[in-house]
Amino acid sequence: MRPAGIIAAKRDREILSDAQIQAFVRGLVDESWSEGQVAALAMAILLNGMSRAETACLTRAMTHSGPVLDWADADFSGPVLDKHSTGGVGDKVSLLLAPIVAACGGVVPMISGRGLAHTGGTLDKLESIPGYTVAASRDQCLSVLKTAGCVIIGASAELAPADRRLYAIRDVTATVESIPLITASILSKKLAAGLQGLVMDIKLGNGAFMRRLGDARALAMSLVDVAGEAGLPCRALITDMNQVLGHSVGNALEVAECLSFLVGAHREPRLLEVTLALAAQLLELGGLAVNPADGYARALAALESGRAAESFARMVAGLGGPVDVLSRPALPVAPVQRDLMAPVDGVIVAMDTQALGLAVLGLGGGRRRVGDAVDGRVGLSGVLPVGARVRVGQPLLRIHAASPAEAQQALDEALAAITLGEERGQGEVPALAPVLMEVIQPA
Repeated sequence: MRPAGIIAAKRDREILSDAQIQAFVRGLVDESWSEGQVAALAMAILLNGMSRAETACLTRAMTHSGPVLDWADADFSGPVLDKHSTGGVGDKVSLLLAPIVAACGGVVPMISGRGLAHTGGTLDKLESIPGYTVAASRDQCLSVLKTAGCVIIGASAELAPADRRLYAIRDVTATVESIPLITASILSKKLAAGLQGLVMDIKLGNGAFMRRLGDARALAMSLVDVAGEAGLPCRALITDMNQVLGHSVGNALEVAECLSFLVGAHREPRLLEVTLALAAQLLELGGLAVNPADGYARALAALESGRAAESFARMVAGLGGPVDVLSRPALPVAPVQRDLMAPVDGVIVAMDTQALGLAVLGLGGGRRRVGDAVDGRVGLSGVLPVGARVRVGQPLLRIHAASPAEAQQALDEALAAITLGEERGQGEVPALAPVLMEVIQPA
């Protein structure tokens, strides 16, 4: 089948046949479809959508574009579980949830991705740890899963290879937000990973790809339903992304925050709530808790006892990182650091979270084009939350940059992204959206 014919069909709002979808996926893998043709079909899908049947077909085809893992002979002592987020600014939950669930008896072979547009990628964060490899063989994964209970790695060239190419092209062609493409991208990797339970974190707000509650619900239902059709138990949580999650944005800075979180030095409340809520659902799905409340208690106990931190440390060491990552992570540090000072007394009443993510992208903390290098040192730290009262001259956040010029640019962008109400008139602390908004289960 000619690529142009398939592109034209979706351009004209036609339902693609299974054969047309399979031809597209083959073209992704063998590269008989050019980057331009892939981008054109992705844009047509973004604009005109796909039916649930088309989405399920695309997901199956992408899942089976490479081998599907089977853990039956691995003799694991617990269920094989995973979590995935649709992406947000400062979203570092995967680095926390995987070791928490592992410490509760789950086995978490987490296949993660790189940054998309203004959001950071889990793999990019982990690669800021010296020596950590996100490309591990199945044997190495098995070894680390046996000792740590979790691995966080990238999809191998063999695992869902169609998604690897499509994911990279979507990132740079403004086609990230398509619900069918997000569904197929996420679930193809998760189904190929041989999971027994999956929890989804659907971000909603001005720092997420989903800006409207209806769209977030539609994506959540698409993921839950398509996963269910494939035999994978799945739940989705809709969580707030109208401000930075945690207090840092940027790869090494987010790893540092996670280490502080795991050892109990500092746990930002919203980040803690999202992490434990997702862990609670996943532990129940895997039969490791009788209900979400029990799962929440078990997850918190794993965190407070230090067992989750130990699982994370064993994972890092097993994947080539430092054996003493909890105490001596040796993370890269940006040479230029500048504080953004509050220009007046007041309260932070709103945050343009996407703009803050784009500021980090401008610093070199993400990719504008396929193949761009990422500077793991740069980003934002000490980001104050919406609702915080500040005095003139108090730091709102700190910029970490490679040069003074880049630092100044980021300072200007960050100042424009934060709405600071004066104490007179508009200084009332705003009503904050709950960080956990909805739980979506199969119909």
